[in-house]
Amino acid sequence: MAHWLQLMAESLPSLLWAGLIFTIPLTLLSFVFGLALGLATAIARLFGPTPLSAIARFYVWVIRGTPLLVQLFVIFYGLPSLGILLDAFPAALIGFTLNIGAYSSEIIRAVISSVPKGQWEAAYSIGMSWRQAMSRTILPQAARVAVPPLSNTFISLVKDTSLAAAITVPELFQAAQRIVATTYEPLILYIEAALIYLVLSSVLSQLQVRLERRFARYGGMLEANA
Repeated sequence: MAHWLQLMAESLPSLLWAGLIFTIPLTLLSFVFGLALGLATAIARLFGPTPLSAIARFYVWVIRGTPLLVQLFVIFYGLPSLGILLDAFPAALIGFTLNIGAYSSEIIRAVISSVPKGQWEAAYSIGMSWRQAMSRTILPQAARVAVPPLSNTFISLVKDTSLAAAITVPELFQAAQRIVATTYEPLILYIEAALIYLVLSSVLSQLQVRLERRFARYGGMLEANA
């Protein structure tokens, strides 16, 4: 037991550093870019011309129908055969962004569709353009509904970044693998990595609860003013 505790204490700085330098930035950047892509995809499917809507549907169909690990392998190991060479981190960022974009687009599309048509009519009646109605009326209401599923997607992304180790991104999980290769203690090192992921997920879950409560209060104020 003492040996295991010492090993965990010695390896903890390396694991935390890998998480700080690679896992957290990869998660944040992928989610932000993926959310923007998801919003654009959802709008294209709901309001875009038929060709653009068809492309958006095809993109979502392909990404949702194939494993994330396969997508990462195609980008990092497959694209070089076409002359497209990417470093590990940009390849992982592209892969996670495309994946999050597809899944978040379905969430965003659903919550936009859930806003009553009367809200559109009310916005148009006071002279708003489509863009103004979307940004000032529809999206604020949709955001309140989208917070829980998008938060769950973000928390899942934190754990999914461990797949980046398969394409040599030196994030938290690969840092654990490298330490295992020298210490031959896979059980304790992988448990330690799992505990770090658990702590990150737990912190994010608490932030999600607070965010949901804040949006609930905001929604209540809107209904009271209405």
